[in-house]
Amino acid sequence: MSTIQDDRLRFGGLTIPYHWLAVCSTAVLIWSYLSILYRITNVVSAADDLLLLVAGSLIGAMLLARKLPAWTAFVFGAVLLGIGLFSYYATVPGAYLTLSQSGRIIADTVALLTGLSVEMMREIETWALSVAPGAVFVPWYLVFRRRYGLAAASGGAVLGFFVLTGDAGAFVTLVGMVGALGIVAFGTMSRYGGTIAQMDVLAVALVAMILLSTTVSVVPGGNASPILPSGGSGTGGSGGLISNHQRVAVQGSIELSPKVQYAVTANHGGYWKVGSYDRYTGNDWVRTGGNQAYETQAPPPGSSYEVRQTFTVEAKRVDAMPAAWKPIRVIGNARKNTRISSAGGLVPKNALTEDQTYSVVSRVPTKNPDTLRDAGTEYPVGLKRQYTQLPGTTPNRLRQKTNQITADGDNPYEKAVLVEQWLEENKRYSLDVEKPNGSIADSFVFDMEKGYCMYYATSMVTMLRTQGIPTRLVTGYTSGQRVSEDQWVVRGLDSHAWVEVYFPNTGWVRFDPTPSGPRSAAEEAMVEEARANNETQIDAAGSENGTWTPEPTTTTTTTTTTTSTTDDDNATSDVEDGLQPNRGDVPNTIAGGGTGSVTTTQTTNSSAVGGGGIPISMPSREQLLYGGLLAIGLLLTARRSGVLQQMYRTLWVRWQPRDDPETDVERAFDRLEYYLSRKHRTRRPGETPREYIAALSHVGVDDRAQRVSSLYERARYAGDVSREHADEAVSLVNDIVRGSRGRKPSG
Repeated sequence: MSTIQDDRLRFGGLTIPYHWLAVCSTAVLIWSYLSILYRITNVVSAADDLLLLVAGSLIGAMLLARKLPAWTAFVFGAVLLGIGLFSYYATVPGAYLTLSQSGRIIADTVALLTGLSVEMMREIETWALSVAPGAVFVPWYLVFRRRYGLAAASGGAVLGFFVLTGDAGAFVTLVGMVGALGIVAFGTMSRYGGTIAQMDVLAVALVAMILLSTTVSVVPGGNASPILPSGGSGTGGSGGLISNHQRVAVQGSIELSPKVQYAVTANHGGYWKVGSYDRYTGNDWVRTGGNQAYETQAPPPGSSYEVRQTFTVEAKRVDAMPAAWKPIRVIGNARKNTRISSAGGLVPKNALTEDQTYSVVSRVPTKNPDTLRDAGTEYPVGLKRQYTQLPGTTPNRLRQKTNQITADGDNPYEKAVLVEQWLEENKRYSLDVEKPNGSIADSFVFDMEKGYCMYYATSMVTMLRTQGIPTRLVTGYTSGQRVSEDQWVVRGLDSHAWVEVYFPNTGWVRFDPTPSGPRSAAEEAMVEEARANNETQIDAAGSENGTWTPEPTTTTTTTTTTTSTTDDDNATSDVEDGLQPNRGDVPNTIAGGGTGSVTTTQTTNSSAVGGGGIPISMPSREQLLYGGLLAIGLLLTARRSGVLQQMYRTLWVRWQPRDDPETDVERAFDRLEYYLSRKHRTRRPGETPREYIAALSHVGVDDRAQRVSSLYERARYAGDVSREHADEAVSLVNDIVRGSRGRKPSG
């Protein structure tokens, strides 16, 4: 006989139709990928537009579900997606819609499906606003048409896309999978009926998905979270600052290595740039756009001087190609292993290994204060939009604070100098910091007393962007230790982050808000300590002999062949603007104090910090939710499989809480009966306790069990048992259950 099942969930006094549980599950699935779209649109201050489009799509889907058949959802969704993508491609610079660009569209699509985050896209807000209506409309429409399988499949396809791009982390993916599972399960129950017992089946599937999500990645070699871990994964002990990843994180405390990374031969010292980043998320930095095939680059638009440099790799392996900004030409065979980033930097196709060399010709923009003051604000429209972007959640107080600091600045150059000086004078330098929650720049300016270069540079970029000044964050190395007139040794501790500000007719000009202080002495102390500990790879090219210092000579002027400004003039202007030649992020061995001072953070072994041991940190919100969901799923699975009941019974039969004598005796007999049923057989219907115990006497049940049975009958039918009787019954059952011979019964 078939059992008629209900189409509603009845739990206590609550009654919920399974259809509405399927609708809620659809909302969960849609939320999973909408949270990604919201995050990336908030970065470019377009989250409000997204919410309006989503609200319209949800309302439209509910209204049209009453009028149109199910197949029209796909047609309507496809039309929405087509219009949106057409709008996106039409706004991307470079005539994206021309026939010659079709290969580029295909290449970008393949890149997204193989792990390129959508956050790397230039026109990210246009793309997100283009795909959101269709992604929301289709599954929401279908669930109201009661086409549950199609609703789960369409929403799951969108979530799967973000899994492939790496933008859906493990937690978001898990939530989306739970939503899809709920749509199918509750939809089936709504259509064919179901019982509450079937909910346990969902729990089993839930736990399986949780375990799967922690061990499997669908992107080969990919990572669901492209953000660098807190320990950093950059090149050569650089604390995660130096990397060719398109994303760099602002971390907490970091450690830098004294090991040599490069030996540099150049006609000028300077900062050796690795990468620059244009998109600020509030917590980290992203370089939008991809890498291109190598080609000779145009020099900066204004006055510049030439730097010829040759880098020799001293480390075992590096994945960066530092060079003075702006590199315009790679010399020799090295160009075969070189690509150009979207920001004009050098990117090796393959990692460089020890003793490999490459040579670069750079044109460095001349930093002439008078020229920069008169540069004006006629920025290219696309460039200004790209390099003044701020997250929509950036607190307004940061703009107000910057307004106060730059009140005496009449032009972008003076404002940049004022912000640079304020950060140098009001914050202490330290590698030992705790990463704040929320906006990094806002927290550093208002709440933190100290930080290192990433905090200074991030804050300066953000502050200048509130003034509409195009600015970007840059990572690389300071010049390093000078060992001869034209040679420098660059170590991991020379890794650094600074700022570049764009000036019309000049290009990108370097500023460095991180205070210099006594860093040369600190660097020397750290290197000397490493030498004393006999660490390897600390010196190269004669660096153990000390820093080379030029002898005082009469001032001479060397005129460049392609600019109207001398090299010596440029060097003078750099010094005037506080740009010291050796300003790496080096922990100071001199205790800091006061403005612009440096806090001591030098350590050689992380286990030595704070007295040793394993560092313990509080779990994040996502980890707590993830762990809680896993615990609930495991408990429900244990309940479904009977494991929970078995665990409870195992504990119950071995330990008895005490009550009044009659209750204690009855509970003791219940424990005895359960134990005998597990060991021999259950008591048959109509079989009295005395008959049951007697029937088991032939299998070794002794007089202790008979005594407990006698006390049970006395308590149950006569109501005449004492505390001594209760203690005896409990003790006898304890002995039987635990396999002990125990004491003999007294009765």
